[in-house]
Amino acid sequence: MSEVRIAAEARTTFGKGAARKIRRSDKVPAVLYGHGIDPKHLTLPGHEILLALRTPNVLIRLEGDGIDEMALPKGVQRDPIKGFVEHVDLLLVKRGEKVTVDIPVTTVGDVNSEGLLDQQLVSISVEAEATHIPTGIEVDVEGLEVGTQILAGDLKLPQGATLAADPEALVLHVTAKPTEEPEAEAAEGESAEAAEGESAEAAEGDNAE
Repeated sequence: MSEVRIAAEARTTFGKGAARKIRRSDKVPAVLYGHGIDPKHLTLPGHEILLALRTPNVLIRLEGDGIDEMALPKGVQRDPIKGFVEHVDLLLVKRGEKVTVDIPVTTVGDVNSEGLLDQQLVSISVEAEATHIPTGIEVDVEGLEVGTQILAGDLKLPQGATLAADPEALVLHVTAKPTEEPEAEAAEGESAEAAEGESAEAAEGDNAE
């Protein structure tokens, strides 16, 4: 995993008014914590941090204003309407230490034509070295038969990563396709009833004659 370098400034003003002022200058308030240190209040450039956060579990190198640390984003607050970053919580990490993170689970291929893929988990918790966090896990589902289940413990983890989730957790399974849509069955039933009604009316007409 590559590092993203972000210029950081120490922050000495707090409160909602100070935070609004920071955002008006296209910057984002942040807090760095971990390893038993007192939390450090920082100001980060808004555009750069927005781009960095597009990568899951991005490793951020904070530099400037007497700061030279590595961190992982652990909490991001966004504006619910416009989506811009309002605040970031950063976890201090060191080279060589293990961290627990959630990484995405994606599938490749198509299951058996008689089945439907039902993916229960789109991410999974793993433990990995802070500077070598895997980008995700791919699961090959090509040709899987109906009834097949893949549990967390069945996943092939990237080198250096260990499973932190329950190994019995269901990641995905293959279910049988429905034989007929309920709407189609109802339509067929209505057509049959209508046909029976027309036959009965025709029979009554013949008897009357």
